[in-house]
Amino acid sequence: MPHHPKHASAEHEILDVIRQRWSPRAFDATRDVPRDELLRLFEAARWAPSASNQQPWRFVIAERRHARAFDALLETLARSNQAWARQAPVLILVAVSTTHAVTGEANRHAWYDAGQAVGFLTLQATAQGLAVRQMEGFDHERAREACKVPPAFEPGVVIALGYVGDPESLATEKHRLLEREPRSRRPITEFVFDGTWGVELS
Repeated sequence: MPHHPKHASAEHEILDVIRQRWSPRAFDATRDVPRDELLRLFEAARWAPSASNQQPWRFVIAERRHARAFDALLETLARSNQAWARQAPVLILVAVSTTHAVTGEANRHAWYDAGQAVGFLTLQATAQGLAVRQMEGFDHERAREACKVPPAFEPGVVIALGYVGDPESLATEKHRLLEREPRSRRPITEFVFDGTWGVELS
């Protein structure tokens, strides 16, 4: 596979599915995601680890071909996100239960666990030739109402999902440039320490 400008230039060998993952704004508005492809994503999320096997994540899917649900969730997004997310064939609301189902106590690990489930989903999507962009820029209470999320769950993030599209389809020059700009990450030496905080791993 030819190198894509958004594929990570890793300093150490990693799985291709990690290297190739990135978060586009440009989606191909002409291609729906088949239901069997969607189910594979949630099967991957299903097998993510969670504290006490609570599996505190829930997903509400809104496909563009079902306009009422899609538009209701789209309208909860910040205006800058709506501008490009309307081209994605699927929007997904991730909701999290913050209460332990057995003890009734606060589940301090719930957000961490839900993040792992979304991480599994994201890598599975990449392996299937799909792309994911996650958004915190949305009105949580409007999303709760649009997707009928019960009080025991908290809206966490909205995901745009689909096939990568042409950057020229984006409305702003800023977004078109970002779509082509190489990805960057801080070096391992800045976030991995050897035995004690601040001691560089060699």
